[in-house]
Amino acid sequence: MKQTENWNEMKQEYHNKHMSERQVEQMKNAIAKAKTENKKTRRIRIWKYTAAAAAAIAVTITVLPNTSSDIAYAMSRIPILSKWVEVVTLKEYEYDNGRQTADIKIPGVEVTFPTEQTESESSDIKATLKKTSDEINEEIKSISMKLIDEFKEGLKQKEGYQTMQVESEVISTTEDYFTLKLICYQAAGSGYEENHFYTIDLKTGERVKLKDLFKEGSDYITAISENIKKQMKEQMAADENVIYNLDSDIPEWDFKAITDETSFYLNDKQEIVICFNEGDVAPMYMGCVEFVIPEKVLSDIREN
Repeated sequence: MKQTENWNEMKQEYHNKHMSERQVEQMKNAIAKAKTENKKTRRIRIWKYTAAAAAAIAVTITVLPNTSSDIAYAMSRIPILSKWVEVVTLKEYEYDNGRQTADIKIPGVEVTFPTEQTESESSDIKATLKKTSDEINEEIKSISMKLIDEFKEGLKQKEGYQTMQVESEVISTTEDYFTLKLICYQAAGSGYEENHFYTIDLKTGERVKLKDLFKEGSDYITAISENIKKQMKEQMAADENVIYNLDSDIPEWDFKAITDETSFYLNDKQEIVICFNEGDVAPMYMGCVEFVIPEKVLSDIREN
C-alpha cells in the first residue's frame, strides 16, 4: 500500500510540475536504478533481514498461485484430435531449513497416441509433436535447473532469507491449441514472479509463435501495441492506483511496442492474450499483467 502511495505522490508531483530540475534528475536516477534492480531480480539476491522480514516473505508465499497437481493432471489429459497431451512432473526439488525454502516441480509435456488410433495419425505430425514437446521440456528444464543452482548458491549465505517456487498450470486446451504456463517465483526480502508460456498447435505439432497467428506481411505488432496502450490509458483513468510506464516525463522507460518475443497465449475464445512479467511495463507492485486483445482489433489480419 505504501508503494502505491509513493507512486501516486510521484505521479502527482509530475503532473503539478512542482519538481525542480535537481529533483527530476534524482528521480530519473532512482528509476534507472529500479529498472536495473528489476532485471537483477531474475537472479536470487540474498539480503540480511530480521525475523520481521521473514514473516513478510511467509505472507507473500501464501498468495502465490496454487495449482492442484491432481486437477492440473486431470485437465491436461484430454483427448484432442486423437492425441493425448499430458503434463507430468519430471523432477522435484524441496528444501526448508527455516530461513530458506524451495518447492520446485519441473513439469514436462508428454504426448502419447492411443494404440487403436495410431494408424489414422499422420506420422509427420506425430514426429513434429514429439520434437516440439522435447524442445519445450528441455527449455523448461534449463530454466528450472538454473533457478535451483541459484538457490543452492544462496544456501552458502549464513544470514538472510530466500524462497523459491516453480509450478505449472494448463491454462488453455482447445481442439487446436494446448498451452502450458510455467510459474517461477523467487524472493529474498522482496518477491518477483516470472511466467513462461508454451503453446502447441495440435494441427501441425509445432510450437506457436506470435507471427504464426497472422497473415504474412501484416503489421500485427502495431495493431496489438496500440490496443495495449489504449487499454493502459483506460485502466489508469478508471483507477488511480493503476500505473503503467506510458506517456511519462521519462519517455525512455515508456512502453513503446511489443516484439515477436513478447509472451502470449490463446484463451478459450481464441483471443490473443499478451503477457508481461513484473516490472516490464509497470511498477513492480502491479505484478504480472496481461492484456486480452479483442478479436475485432485483429480480425482482418488473423490467419483463419
